Amino acid sequence: MNADSSAALNESDLSARIARLGELRAALAQAIVGQEEVVEQLLIGLLAGGHCLLEGVPGLGKTLLVRSLGQALDLAFRRIQFTPDLMPSDILGTEILEEDHGTGRRHFKFQPGPVFTNLLLADELNRTPPKTQAALLEAMQERTVSYAGVTHALARPFFVLATQNPIEQAGTYPLPEAQLDRFLLHIRVDYPDEAEERRILALTTGTQHAEVPRVMRGEEVVALQALVRGIHLGEDLLAWITRLVRATRPAADAPAEVRQWVKWGAGPRAGQSLVLAAKARALLHGRLSATREDVGALAAPVLRHRILLSFAAEAEQKTTDDVIAALLRAVPFPA
Repeated sequence: MNADSSAALNESDLSARIARLGELRAALAQAIVGQEEVVEQLLIGLLAGGHCLLEGVPGLGKTLLVRSLGQALDLAFRRIQFTPDLMPSDILGTEILEEDHGTGRRHFKFQPGPVFTNLLLADELNRTPPKTQAALLEAMQERTVSYAGVTHALARPFFVLATQNPIEQAGTYPLPEAQLDRFLLHIRVDYPDEAEERRILALTTGTQHAEVPRVMRGEEVVALQALVRGIHLGEDLLAWITRLVRATRPAADAPAEVRQWVKWGAGPRAGQSLVLAAKARALLHGRLSATREDVGALAAPVLRHRILLSFAAEAEQKTTDDVIAALLRAVPFPA
């Protein structure tokens, strides 16, 4: 389904698809307690056709969240546990030597790895060295895998959900900037509040197990992704997004906080990601036009992994979220 056909949807078809998104959120709520903002950002990444990086300390349910999404979607699902000894071939696949029993001839045959799926959970991505992390670069950007001079296409939709532990923890390897830039959203997973934590304890220590129903097929996901690109985003919003992204770069006319705290700013891919994410959020909320609120709500998850802080920022214990908050205050919305 292309963007033109999705734009021609009548009102009843559109309402039905928006209702399906509500069913998907309700299905995830069967297994996930709280974390409404995290779930929303995860669905925004799915609708926008991008990939998501979830960061949080162990035990916050990141893997459960991704597994639940895989159960709710009727898609091929594979999980890779990233470890220090994982090799690129463990992700992409390898060639095996086969023998034709009729002729006795031997030939090499490509054996696809777990990356050949629709929904890939890259669990604890930053516990493997950069060489293995880089094996996902082509797959995430081009939706293809090149091996031994042959390019293999991946299925659609293809959605990478990676989890990582905070970089300060032992046994972690920082993700290279090129790898981080492939993620549409960098989602922070925080501790639950007291009521949510008490409910988690009650639900996970008894005899009942939450069942997540399947509510959406792959072709529906592809159709919704096409519909997202047809969501309206005004010229004023486009101008504001452009200014926000350009203001992350430490130039002479950049905000004072950026000049002081930022070493490298975001590239044009950040603007593309913010546009698509804002459109996806609008659709998720049942609207056909993106608003300033959509952009403001997604500025942090889109930009936080695309800004490299300076030594001065680290010395002052500033974070990329502090920079983004300063940007939203300093860059005015077009009149």
